[in-house]
Amino acid sequence: MKRFLTSLAILMMVGSVYGQVPEMPQKEFEKMVKELSNWGRWGKDDQLGVLNLITPEKRQQAARLVEEGISVSLAHPAATEVTADNPSPYFHTMLRHGATEGMWAVDELKVSYHGFAHTHMDSLCHLFYKGRMYNGFSRQEVTPQGARKLSIDNVKQGIFTRGVLIDIPALRGVDYLEPGEAIMPEELVAWENRTGTKVQPGDVVFIRTGRWAARDAKGPWSVQESGAAGLYATCARWIKDRDIAMLGSDAGSDVAPSRVEGITHPIHILTLHAMGIHIFDCCDLEELHRVTQKLQRWDFLIQAAPIPVKGGTGSPLNPIATF
Repeated sequence: MKRFLTSLAILMMVGSVYGQVPEMPQKEFEKMVKELSNWGRWGKDDQLGVLNLITPEKRQQAARLVEEGISVSLAHPAATEVTADNPSPYFHTMLRHGATEGMWAVDELKVSYHGFAHTHMDSLCHLFYKGRMYNGFSRQEVTPQGARKLSIDNVKQGIFTRGVLIDIPALRGVDYLEPGEAIMPEELVAWENRTGTKVQPGDVVFIRTGRWAARDAKGPWSVQESGAAGLYATCARWIKDRDIAMLGSDAGSDVAPSRVEGITHPIHILTLHAMGIHIFDCCDLEELHRVTQKLQRWDFLIQAAPIPVKGGTGSPLNPIATF
């Protein structure tokens, strides 16, 4: 405990300038891309990436985490209005309703779900870096008809594994992080030490910044103009060391601005491109925060099922945590 308090005190001493981390040179980032790569780890034709670590045994272990029978949705309600953080809302159109003839009510949904507003999953074909995707597949594999490699339909069996919440506002003793504040890898270790919840291979890790609490308090904001709290690039080494199966957050995982020379989304590059880690973006972690605080428990069964669109770059979805 004394060691933890000392490390946390050091963090807090630096902490008044959490957002003021030094810029990483691009050469150092390029070294990380190579050092952390999982290309070829499961063979040259692999398209699952680190989801390979969610084995039948891992699923059985996760199922045994259900004790209280409490389930929590991690999806933010579908946003249907244009706001500063949501230029592409859900379009919900009623095609048949109470005032039309016939016995059916019918509606239609349309959405461009990538971005900072809608809870969704990124598939490994979502990002190109230097002309390549995970495992060396060419960007030319993504055509006007869809992705021939690394598509979301590879994940049609769903996600069923152990989930872990890392609650950075709770660690810092605040309600939420301010836009642009960077989370450092030492804080991820400090959270494990504080809670006694060690992240294990095959886990899905959710990083709470308090984004939705901040939005409730302050209203929506533009990430391009005001930034977003998130992980600094060096957190990727912790991610690789823990061998997590997926990364999730209540924003876009990356701190914005990124503090990496010439790179806007270093965590996305290091996870999707280098390590083969799928991402959950824009999850609503506020109810999960409340339940974990009440139960004093930060691991749970996580389940999610993307829409298996052949060739799709991701999917809107509703992840469920069960305790």
